[in-house]
Amino acid sequence: MRSGLEGQVVLITGASGGIGAATARAFASEGARLVLHYNSNQDSAEALARELDVETMVVQADVSDESSVDAMYEAALGRFPRIDALVVNAGIWIAGEVPVHAMTLEQWRRTMDADLTGAFLSCRGFLRHVADASRPSPKEHASIVFVASTAALFGEENHTDYSAAKAAMAYGLTRSLKNEIVRIAPRGRVNCVCPGWVDTPMAAASMEDPTAVARVTATMALRKIAQPEDVARAIVFLSSPDLAGHLSGTIMPIAGGMEGRWLHPTENPR
Repeated sequence: MRSGLEGQVVLITGASGGIGAATARAFASEGARLVLHYNSNQDSAEALARELDVETMVVQADVSDESSVDAMYEAALGRFPRIDALVVNAGIWIAGEVPVHAMTLEQWRRTMDADLTGAFLSCRGFLRHVADASRPSPKEHASIVFVASTAALFGEENHTDYSAAKAAMAYGLTRSLKNEIVRIAPRGRVNCVCPGWVDTPMAAASMEDPTAVARVTATMALRKIAQPEDVARAIVFLSSPDLAGHLSGTIMPIAGGMEGRWLHPTENPR
């Protein structure tokens, strides 16, 4: 089946990380042109761009900073006539186990700035472009895909900052913007993926605990940790105007059938 993404321009925030890089490769395999965003990992982003056999540019921005995001879009639209799709992937997860009663306001704000304000500013820049009548507009099938988390669906003890930010993204932003985007792009769509545990550098430290995999997969029908490519393929699917053209407001778990309860309790993974 053809995705209809060939020649479209896709901006991926956080493209230098595990899921972001896999997503870039997946879009490139469909013939999309790419804007690869990074914040601090320039070497990885540029190495990824050299690897891909499609037209690509690399751009730096702090997605929590308004002027930095504005400059990112200015640079991208200086290279490409339009941006057809946005993948909101940039974000942080602070590894330390911190319950709310011990959490600092600094940590809360740091997570909200990176994960939620960054999503807002990235979407605002994209939607302003879609609405800009003075430029070649995106195809009517403009698309946004958020990369949230199963923490948005089930919560995450001792990571309330992260789960709150991702829940706002998955429900507040996805479900609101799906209605806003069609006012400026009649077939525009906004969807969200919610990965569970994924084998990425961000999760590596947590999975060094020998009990971690058993504990995490005890809530999953498919008792395995996802690979970045599992998430990337879902993002490409939801971005495709041909494969997912009648999906908007979808919140898709990519988590091996994870539930908010123990599915394998007799093994006592704790």
